[in-house]
Amino acid sequence: LRHNLSAAAMPGGLLLGDEAPNFELGRAAKLDTNAYNGDEPKETLPFPIIDDKNRDLAILLGMLDPAEKDEKGMPVTARVVFIFGPDKKLKLSILYPATTGRNFDEILRVVISLQLTAEKRVATPVDWKDGDSVMVLPTIPEEEAKKLFPKGVFTKELPSGKKYLRYTPQP
Repeated sequence: LRHNLSAAAMPGGLLLGDEAPNFELGRAAKLDTNAYNGDEPKETLPFPIIDDKNRDLAILLGMLDPAEKDEKGMPVTARVVFIFGPDKKLKLSILYPATTGRNFDEILRVVISLQLTAEKRVATPVDWKDGDSVMVLPTIPEEEAKKLFPKGVFTKELPSGKKYLRYTPQP
C-alpha cells in the first residue's frame, strides 16, 4: 500500500480488493489499512472489496498459495494483480506469493504502458517509465514512422546491422 489508492491513482481504471478468509476486513483492519497507507484512519477504504470468505473466487482464479497455510492448514490466498482492458479481456496478471508484497509503482507503470501502447503504435522498452522514449513497432515501415512520429525516430545501432530497435519521444 503506502500509496494513494484512490480512483485517481489508477488512470482510467478501477482498483478492487479481495477480502480473503485469512484477512477479515473489520473496522480495525480498515483503520489500519488507511493509516498504513498514510491516509486518515477511517472505516471506509478508497476502493471496493469483494467478499470472498468462502474462497470461491480465489479457487476459480488460482489465487491460493500452497506454500503458505493458515492455522487450519488451509492454503492462504496469494497476492494477485489482474489488469483488464476496456474490452474486458485480461491484459496482465501477476501472482505474488503470500509472503511478498505488491509493488504499486510497478502496477501503475504497467497500466500507463498498456494504455499508451493501446492508443499509439509503440512499445515500451525494459525499465521504461512514463515520459521516457518508446519503441516504434518494427512492423511500421520507415516512411510511415516518420509521419506518425514527427518528433523524430532514432535507430539503435546493432551488431547485426538490423534496424528494428527504433525509438521516439513518448507521444
